[in-house]
Amino acid sequence: MIAVLDASAAIEIVMGRKSGKKLSQYVLAADWVIAPTLFISEVTDTVWKYQKLTDFPFSSCEKALNQALTLPDDFINELDLYREAFKLSCTLNHPVYDIFYLVLARRNNGRLLTLDKRLISAATKYSIETADL
Repeated sequence: MIAVLDASAAIEIVMGRKSGKKLSQYVLAADWVIAPTLFISEVTDTVWKYQKLTDFPFSSCEKALNQALTLPDDFINELDLYREAFKLSCTLNHPVYDIFYLVLARRNNGRLLTLDKRLISAATKYSIETADL
């Protein structure tokens, strides 16, 4: 199985939340885990927010960030995805940064790992498998 991991799922895994345990099973079972390079910015920004808003210790943030960034086996450059992602985001009226993950899953016949309910709904419209949480 190919898994496309989005930032919300990665954060859930590294923070050890309930749904993170299930998501980590998908990651472990996958033959290949991929994400767009955008994942790096999204995960980093989320961990920054944790540090600023919840007073999460800096050292714990660094650890979580490092763990999250080791989850994907490969990062796919958005230059290879942006045209299709832009068109699909216009069609779905959905932010393009989310659609990069959807396009990556569609192109690779992958399972999309996300917590974003709206993105899951969009994936379902295109017969893209998602994590069963």
